Amino acid sequence: MRAVEFQEYGGPEVLKVVETEIPEPGPGQVSVDVAYTGVNFADLKARGEGYRVPQLPYVPGLEASGRIRAVGEGVTGLSAGQEVTALTEGGAYADVVLAHASTVFPVPAGVGLRTAATLPTVLPTAYALVHSVGRLQPGESVLVQGAAGGVGTVVGQLAKAAGAGAVYGVVSGAAKADYAREQGYDEVFVGEFTEAVRAATGGRGVDLALDPVGGETFRGSLASLAAFGRLVSFGNASSAPAWTVGQPELYPSGVSVGGFSILTLAKTAPGELRALAELAFAKALDGTVSLPVTAEFGLEEAAEAHRLMGTRTSTGKLLLRVNGR
Repeated sequence: MRAVEFQEYGGPEVLKVVETEIPEPGPGQVSVDVAYTGVNFADLKARGEGYRVPQLPYVPGLEASGRIRAVGEGVTGLSAGQEVTALTEGGAYADVVLAHASTVFPVPAGVGLRTAATLPTVLPTAYALVHSVGRLQPGESVLVQGAAGGVGTVVGQLAKAAGAGAVYGVVSGAAKADYAREQGYDEVFVGEFTEAVRAATGGRGVDLALDPVGGETFRGSLASLAAFGRLVSFGNASSAPAWTVGQPELYPSGVSVGGFSILTLAKTAPGELRALAELAFAKALDGTVSLPVTAEFGLEEAAEAHRLMGTRTSTGKLLLRVNGR
């Protein structure tokens, strides 16, 4: 079968198409004939700096849709030929991928495999940020970094549906700002945002800030909170040193900081992940949210997909077409 791997860390050029053996599922696993694979920023961090890479060579890819090829020992409720969408620990840039049965979800009725590939990481993450961790209440304000990306697109829609009083976004360029406004954002800031947020809220700040960037952006988001506000960190795209907060930052205004990682949740609390995914997928089925696929590449074009995402100009969701049509 075909797979896209890298044998060293570097730019998109290190991604190579290779022929390799078809993996067989072990106990508690299923193998999936991949139709579409989602491209995520975590894939770029894996390729560039070894993020969550256990060893080289490595096949990236954290989510896929397709049909179950085979089920391993002890797997129940899933069967060969069933259309599924899956969250994986890597390996989805391939014709066949392995996944733990606990992170494999039947494709909801009426949803095609192309759309299904957008579901496993983005929707549960966005739902958790708004509801499970962020605990957004009607009338509260939200600040979202990366508002034009996949998670940002869905968060804007979910926050509006939850009755947010105002939804503010931060993006890196004017074109992204226009896109974010189309997804429900009331106001979008390009680049520097802390003073703009204070001005937009009459000096009060926001109730909830969501940050996948880290570093100075994390500190700016913390400084943008209103009294009793919450900040949720869900990534470190900047590759900055791990953030720390303590009494000096938290005590004066009673703010709090939380975190979320869907990949970690999949390992530590798979039952919670399944419940979260069910709630999130329901929002797509009832039309509350939609995630536009803004670019699609063939499996052999994975490097081009990485180049586009690496320019920070892409919006919505990027997919690799593996065996889909």
